[in-house]
Amino acid sequence: MLAIDLSFEAAALKGKRVLVTGADGFIGSHLTEALVRAGIDVRAFVFYNSFNSWGWLDTASQDVRSSLDVFAGDIRDQGGVRAAMKGCDVVLHLAALISIPFSYHSPEAFVDTNIKGTLNVVQAARDLGVSRVVATSTSEVYGTAQFVPINEDHPLRGQSPYSASKIGADQIALSYYYAFGTPVMVLRPFNTYGPRQSARAVIPTIATQILAGERRLKLGALHPTRDFSFVSDTVAAFARAAVADGILGETINVGSGFEITIGDTAAMIAEALGISVEITADNQRMRPAASEVERLYADAGKAARLMNWTPRYGGREGFCRGIKDTVTWFSDPENRARYKHDRYNI
Repeated sequence: MLAIDLSFEAAALKGKRVLVTGADGFIGSHLTEALVRAGIDVRAFVFYNSFNSWGWLDTASQDVRSSLDVFAGDIRDQGGVRAAMKGCDVVLHLAALISIPFSYHSPEAFVDTNIKGTLNVVQAARDLGVSRVVATSTSEVYGTAQFVPINEDHPLRGQSPYSASKIGADQIALSYYYAFGTPVMVLRPFNTYGPRQSARAVIPTIATQILAGERRLKLGALHPTRDFSFVSDTVAAFARAAVADGILGETINVGSGFEITIGDTAAMIAEALGISVEITADNQRMRPAASEVERLYADAGKAARLMNWTPRYGGREGFCRGIKDTVTWFSDPENRARYKHDRYNI
């Protein structure tokens, strides 16, 4: 459970209902729990499945689960999205397909989920009179940095079907603000990590391999840099975006203000675990050369100015703390049981 003070947001959202789409996922589950613990009325949109699984929300404490209004549906279904949004004042839209390797394999699924799903949300928001929609973007929309730190004026470059679909989703969301006055803003997190993150991401891939006893790690490219943001900072940014004044129609970066190579990240995780490892590049984990995003490094100054948000896990020192917290969570065998360390998860 993350310790996040949302007292300001709770006061601003008193008497309002918040819908979180993608509430069953990594960031969405943490966000949903934090909102509920702050006393905010939350409806959790989870992906319908025959197991009646609520994803990571299944691991939440009983008091959180009993306080939730759970809606099982599919973000691609216009009618279901509209039904979920009825009676909601604020929508935090996180539902998406996120895996870059899977986007090479099944690009149409990304168009349907990320672009059409976002269209369903903003269209319903327009029709239902929702007071705010926070649409989730990604730093991948920038492609390899043309200048650093990357601010919101940086050109957009879809270097994978995933990033292209997120560019499309962002522009659909903002178009409803410009065309119809729909109260939309776009929040753009840089490389969120932490407990519960999918093994489709590099930090869980590293941690689960080491903790399973592997000493020769299989990774993709080791030289690209990333700006990793601890999940509690990202959650705090979403909560603040739900209530901050003067941000409608804006796109706002959320990042730690620190970049580190994938190779050095692996070394830091191994050091946190007190284990020596050998790192090898696995060809099947490599992106096509022109698709690899070589450098990401955020300018989050706009978030500080417009939302009074700054990262608690910023810089190298913050990243070290975040890695320790993440490794501690993954060190629990019960948490790690959901992961398949011996397979490449696309």
